[in-house]
Amino acid sequence: MLQDSFGRRFYYLRLSITDVCNFRCQYCLPDGYQGQAQQFLSLNEIDTLVNAFAQMGTSKIRVTGGEPTLRRDIVDVVASCAQTEGISKVAMTTHAGKLASLAEPLAQAGLKQVNISLDSLEPAQFALLSGQDKLNAVLDGVESAIVEGMNVKVNAVLLRPWAEAQLRDFTAWLKDMPVTVRFIELMETGQHKAFFKSHHVSAEPHLAALKAQGWQVLPRGKDAGPAIELAHPDYVGRIGFIMPYSSDFCDSCNRLRITALGKLHLCLFSEQGLDLRESLESGNVQAVKDFVASSLADKKVSHYLQEGITGITKNLSMLGG
Repeated sequence: MLQDSFGRRFYYLRLSITDVCNFRCQYCLPDGYQGQAQQFLSLNEIDTLVNAFAQMGTSKIRVTGGEPTLRRDIVDVVASCAQTEGISKVAMTTHAGKLASLAEPLAQAGLKQVNISLDSLEPAQFALLSGQDKLNAVLDGVESAIVEGMNVKVNAVLLRPWAEAQLRDFTAWLKDMPVTVRFIELMETGQHKAFFKSHHVSAEPHLAALKAQGWQVLPRGKDAGPAIELAHPDYVGRIGFIMPYSSDFCDSCNRLRITALGKLHLCLFSEQGLDLRESLESGNVQAVKDFVASSLADKKVSHYLQEGITGITKNLSMLGG
């Protein structure tokens, strides 16, 4: 089992397969994708990587981007992960613009959970925040994933001045919608420091208000992400909060990240990526295992976001959030 010097164990790998995205979310890529054509991880390299992590105790893989559904081989990527011995859950984070047509083949390939980025249920506001007038397509994707039996989670970034409306609209939606909506505090990144200062909202008072309304905190699974999730007997859906600025956020860290170019990041906000590409290209599973295990000695106790340190992360599309 992978373990760092602070006793944290790592069951969960976030695997980016592209940094390309065709949405223009205000807090990530407001001017659209500006990257150059690059050679992202091949299916064979992904297979080597996932086998190495599975042999080290990883049981959950989250496929991320950019937007992972822009890869033509996305179904094959999911199938490769799901068929790896030791991997019990494959999840994906997506804007869901293409999910309505992909939900069935992805489910058949082994996708168990999908996290959908959706910051507003109001069409004009959705278009403003995402840069795309595709709310209906995203909602169709939500419905298709539910029909296919996936565990569906919706990620909404809390933003001033819309936070109150976001919470009101999504909470009402959850009355009959069998999904979990997680409200995420806006995180500062290298390219968006001014946006962060003008739009950041703390989730703490909203969490306290929901508890006062009878929402109960649920136990956290060993392969779960950092969200605090709550349920209410009068609601079909659930609510979660991801609060990276809370003092204990990093205490339960259980995940590592690989970029679409084959670099290991020990933290979303690390200063550099550690290059695994040579071992992945050669298919050397043992070399990957040795490199990752030795690298964990350098994992820090915290991301240091509270101090305004954002590391190499210019935008969230770089590392898949």
